[in-house]
Amino acid sequence: MSQLKKGAVLSYINIILTSVIGLAITPFIINSLGDSEYGLYMLIGSFVSYLTLMDFGLNNTIIRFVAKYRAEKDITGERRFLGTIMLIYCAISAVLIIIGLFLFFQLDSIFYKTLSVNQIAEAKIMFIILVFNIAITLPGGAFTAICSSYERFVFPKVISIVRYLLRTLTIVVILIFWEKAVALVLVDTIFNVLVVSVTVFYVLYKLKVKFDFKKSDWKTVKHIFSYSLWIFIFAIVQTFQWNAGQVVLGINVNTTIVAIYSVGIMLGLYYGAFASAINGVLLPRATQMVTESKSPLEITQTMIKYGRINNFLSLLILSGFILFGKEFILLWVGDVYKDSWAIALLIMLVLTIPLSQGFGNSILEASNKVSYKAILNLITMFIGVISGFFLSKVYGIFGMIFPIVIALGINILVTNVYFIKVFNFKAVMFFRETFIKQFLIVSILVVIFYLVKREILFDNWIMLGIGIAVYTLLYIPVYYFFSFNQFEKDLIKYRIKANS
Repeated sequence: MSQLKKGAVLSYINIILTSVIGLAITPFIINSLGDSEYGLYMLIGSFVSYLTLMDFGLNNTIIRFVAKYRAEKDITGERRFLGTIMLIYCAISAVLIIIGLFLFFQLDSIFYKTLSVNQIAEAKIMFIILVFNIAITLPGGAFTAICSSYERFVFPKVISIVRYLLRTLTIVVILIFWEKAVALVLVDTIFNVLVVSVTVFYVLYKLKVKFDFKKSDWKTVKHIFSYSLWIFIFAIVQTFQWNAGQVVLGINVNTTIVAIYSVGIMLGLYYGAFASAINGVLLPRATQMVTESKSPLEITQTMIKYGRINNFLSLLILSGFILFGKEFILLWVGDVYKDSWAIALLIMLVLTIPLSQGFGNSILEASNKVSYKAILNLITMFIGVISGFFLSKVYGIFGMIFPIVIALGINILVTNVYFIKVFNFKAVMFFRETFIKQFLIVSILVVIFYLVKREILFDNWIMLGIGIAVYTLLYIPVYYFFSFNQFEKDLIKYRIKANS
């Protein structure tokens, strides 16, 4: 099995572990900390996340440029590029610490309306630890990007899995004795430093990657930032989408509402992670297709291939959440978080199409043609967040999420138009092959199952588990017989025979 396939498989294993363990441990964390303390933890984490934007998209830049140097067999150029990029990262970390210290002294004035004196004191401790965390992990992330550019996906995925398992165990033990949000921040920081250290060792001594600091190619800095600038803007958009709401609600409402909103966002992003797992290993492949000047039809067919794979799992999760999401949340974290279901469902619905088109975004990155889409996304999301700031004062949690969802919907429409403009994307073919039949089949299945389900009371974990299992066992054969094409059916049969 190739590194690409192993990387994709490990991505799903990582996501499944992260999601299952995350779902299992979240009620424990909330019960240990309390709704308000948990909300404070999510609030400060979201606030600090804006500092991670100082990555400026350099990790994706590393993947693209190193993959290009390797395709051209330009070893000298690769070493000079990596030396230059690491010096840039060191400068970024220094600036990040300065900005972090400035913001540290502004926390009192930012959150004085909604946080108590004790909460602000605790927020400051978490903030300064997280600033140190980011200052280390930002340049450390460059080494993970190098692994991806070398198409060595297995090692970082395995390290990520091991890290998460050990982190979870440590959190359970620590919170038994120390029920404070600071404990979570300390645990995360320690494990991040360990992961960075191990990854650096792997890149330097296993892959034998060299960095040329003496002959750093500063002429390429302009090219680096002309590419990474737009990835940076995309990062701003992503941060606005998923973290601005917590900060806004923390300023306008209270930390309990932040906790409810955060749970909804978390569930929505778990869905996104499942659907986009395979997209995370496709940038090198997209770069290769662009370098080899593949036709628009070939690119569209590749998008369809990965989109259909994504939809099988994403539509299972989406339809299952529509049917059982409310009962799950009530049993999982309690009635206080009932609004989290609507937040999560809105996110899942609006993410379904762009997640299936992840390869198209990789093509834009590989072609260095992301500027128009990046600017548009930034504008729409900025308007969405600003609208949410004012609407949340009146409509609370839903005043925050609706403008963001509308902004995402606009982005989907314009992105598809941009795909057509940039690489002559065959939009009609894509949606015909990837969505129309699939949505119709799953919708009919959901309606039928809902009519049966409403006669049954799912008020405990056993009944809920049985309901989810029955629906899944019904979904798989229905999707197989009515949605999979002959190639996909033959591929599954081949895999079954090969493993038998």
